[in-house]
Amino acid sequence: MTWALPAIAAMLLAFAGISRKVAGTPLTAPIVFTAGGLALGADALGLIDVDVTSETIKLLAEVTLALVLFADASSVDLSALRPEIAVPARLLGFGLPLTIAAGFGAAVLVFGDFGWPEALLLAVILAPTDAALGQAVVTLPALPTRVRQGLNVESGLNDGICVPLFLVVLAIAGAESGAIGGGAAARLVAEQIGYGILAGVGAGSVAAVIVVVAGRRSAIDPLWMQIVPVAAAVLAYTIAVPIGGSGFIAAFVGGLAFGAIRRRAGGEISHLIEESGDLFNAVTFIVFGAVLLGPALGHLSWRVLVYAALSLTVVRMVPVALSLVGLHARRPTIAFLGWFGPRGLATIVFVVLIVEESGELPHEDVLLTTTLVTIGASVLAHGLTAAPLADRYAAWFRGHPRPETLHLEAPEGRPREVHSRDERS
Repeated sequence: MTWALPAIAAMLLAFAGISRKVAGTPLTAPIVFTAGGLALGADALGLIDVDVTSETIKLLAEVTLALVLFADASSVDLSALRPEIAVPARLLGFGLPLTIAAGFGAAVLVFGDFGWPEALLLAVILAPTDAALGQAVVTLPALPTRVRQGLNVESGLNDGICVPLFLVVLAIAGAESGAIGGGAAARLVAEQIGYGILAGVGAGSVAAVIVVVAGRRSAIDPLWMQIVPVAAAVLAYTIAVPIGGSGFIAAFVGGLAFGAIRRRAGGEISHLIEESGDLFNAVTFIVFGAVLLGPALGHLSWRVLVYAALSLTVVRMVPVALSLVGLHARRPTIAFLGWFGPRGLATIVFVVLIVEESGELPHEDVLLTTTLVTIGASVLAHGLTAAPLADRYAAWFRGHPRPETLHLEAPEGRPREVHSRDERS
């Protein structure tokens, strides 16, 4: 641990020095940080040699996800999103359940000795997406607004949706293996979800009321206005955990409550929490490479590689295609949306939570290895393809305009009604 913090700080400084130069190139921040973590980990230079079960790793992962969940949830404005709701609603309402079902089926086929709870757990762990792994895809202005918005909202919300699913399935898997009684598992899940919701609503509402009331009286310094959402995320998490709730559910629900109430006050107060999330996210990927991915690469098998490939392709792309039926999207758009479902932060945190309760699952090592290899492959594949494929798709879109198409591919500000059958073809 002596050299871990200096090594991480040095890597952050080194990347900061080239960050603008690499922006928009295939060399993304998660690739750099993961590769740097691998190089500095115990299996290489040994500068970052931290026990995966240590409280430091757990705290880092949990703080990062809590900040990201709160920030993403608080930025959701359903009234403003309503004209663009079709794509994220389809991806979350149909694509996400179908992705979990496809991941479950693939796990049953590839890992024949997995029980159904473990197969379902693997599918849920790998279901949430992380837009940060392909930033160009959600920031390139030349892309259709609905495509960018759809992927961004999907990534922002599916983490929060998958947290309670993960808790439920993990409890079922633990009960099935005999590590915990069925009644105790049900009670644990109910408490984590219920208390998490209560803590989130309370913390988010209190913080939002402070912003609204004090903002009207001009009583909050602009600097402290930026601190409010960070403090609210921490408050939601730290209230929920001691009373038996899920801190992640509390952070997500707290963000929803905070955003819904404080939006009437206007203004932009998310800079600090987003930048804090980015910083912790960077550190998390360094630690992921050093502590988690490095050891996992020593336990590769053909089943692990096959499932990782399926998870990043068929398991994601077919459900997305099915969820878009009726939106009249063309094949390049369907393929683009289907491919960009990178796996990242939420999945890493799920791994850390399983490691914390190590020994409760019969095939835990294989499940964790598969998950970690899939994340590593996603970091590389989605990072390398984000910028070039976004540019290529944008060029295709400019060359094949649909001035009056339905829902998905209409340029911003154009009407979305379908006027003839020819315009839908």
